[in-house]
Parts: sequence; C-alpha cells; structure tokens
Amino acid sequence: MKISESIRQQQQPFYSLEFFPPKDQSHWPDFFKVVERLKAINPLYASVTYGAGGGAQDNTLEIAAHILAMGITPLTHLTCVGATADKLAHFLRRCREAGIDNVLALRGDPPKGQATDWSRGDFHNASDLVAFVRRSFPEFGIAVAGYPGGHPEAPTFREDRLHTRNKLDAGADFIVTQLFFDVREYFDLVERLRELGVQKPVIPGILPIQSLESVRRVLSLCGANIPGHFYLSLEEAHHKGGTEAVKEAGIAFAARQIRRLIDAGVPGVHLYTLNMAETCLRIVEEVGSLS
Repeated sequence: MKISESIRQQQQPFYSLEFFPPKDQSHWPDFFKVVERLKAINPLYASVTYGAGGGAQDNTLEIAAHILAMGITPLTHLTCVGATADKLAHFLRRCREAGIDNVLALRGDPPKGQATDWSRGDFHNASDLVAFVRRSFPEFGIAVAGYPGGHPEAPTFREDRLHTRNKLDAGADFIVTQLFFDVREYFDLVERLRELGVQKPVIPGILPIQSLESVRRVLSLCGANIPGHFYLSLEEAHHKGGTEAVKEAGIAFAARQIRRLIDAGVPGVHLYTLNMAETCLRIVEEVGSLS
C-alpha cells in the first residue's frame, strides 16, 4: 500500500522513523534489535537511507526488506545524482520484487570531493526523478524532501518553495521535511506551500540531539538553522554536565517541539533515529499521547 493512503486513513497523528544501514554487516543484528525496540511506538513507516554506489544500495534494499518482514512499511531513499535511468529502473524492479513499493525521491549529493555537472545525465533534480518513477513505476508511492529553513542552494525562500511544489506536481504524494529546530520554520513552509496550491501532507522531521559536536556537524551538512538561545543553552548544559547533559536537554527540546506540532494539528512526526532506540523512546514517553 502507498504510504500516502495510510496517512489519509489515520484517525490521529502518527510517528514514522528513519534508519541508516550499518556499513559493517556484523553490526546488523544489533541494528535490528533497535528496530524491534522502536516497533513499540507503532511507526506508520520507516525510511531507510541510500548511498551512491552498488554496495550501499544493496544494503538499503536488504535492510528495507528485513524491516518489511518485521512488520514495518519501509520507505527506501532513492537518489539520482550520477545515476542512469536504467540503473534506477533495475533498483526499483528489485524493490518491487521484494514487496517494497514506497520511495523517498532525492537528488542527492555527489561523493565528497567530486563535482557534478547537473546539465548532463538523465536526471538534473529530484523533480526529474519523481516524474521518472511516476511514469515508469506508477504503482509506487513517492515521498520527497522539504526544507523548512530553505534548501542551502536555493537563492530565495520563494524559489525553494516553488521547487518543492514542482516535485509534487511531478507526481510525489507527500513531503518529509529536513530536520529543523524552530517550529515556526515548519509552519511557514506549510503556509507558503498552501498559498501555492499544495494540499498534500507535510510531515515534520525531528532530530534528537546527541551531543554539541553532533549538532555542529549536522548544521554544517544540511544547512539547518538553530535558535541562538537554544544553542547557548546546549553550550551551558555541556559546560555543566558534558555530553549526557546535552543529550537530556536535547530530549526535552525535541519533546516540546513534537508537542507543539501535534497540538497544531500535524498529520504525524518523522523521527531521525540515528539508530538509537533509547533516546527516541524517551522522547516519545515525554511527549505522551498523540490523540
């Protein structure tokens, strides 16, 4: 079933999850124990990240198939950077054979240290990928990314919102947002998209903070913004109690974010788990009932 259909059928807000495949298969048993623990929150679906190159893609497919067998609907990431239509079609056929029929369509980034000429190749952006999947594999459900703080490469917020609408016009069913630390950015994204005629679901993505170093790394990678007062509070927590204090502050902050989002009527919340069950379970416990 397409995840978008499951979203429409929900009577109350839901959780969904994101996992990344451990590179070393010797770590897979512990990873699946994390997945099993997080089944307790009854996720509507779980996305599985996808790397450039055959080996990483094989891991994504195998992990997604295993998650499906565990009773969770998988949403496989699918990136088109440097890809050909034939290679992506092959991967999608393998997904279909494994019973996986939902993808998160992303442009992706070139390998570190390599430049990509976006004027060449079969796909220039995520909208091209969405159109390809919708045309060639109409049975698939398609999610796309949204950027509450704006995509780092977008010259203006309006242009970013227009690009997001283009992905939906090309055939995507719903949006999962990049992480954000200011819920006002999420509300603004939804409002601007509604003004552009977009009525499809926009699922907010929440990242549990693990350490001050992890926050700095995430901010440098994805271009998200962090409120100054919150960052200062994390620095103060680190000064007083180290990484564990920062993690506790992060859990409390994520729970407050989710509560505000739920109270405002979001359809669901997507947790970037970092493959850590305990932190996510603590956040869910602190949030309380979603009804």
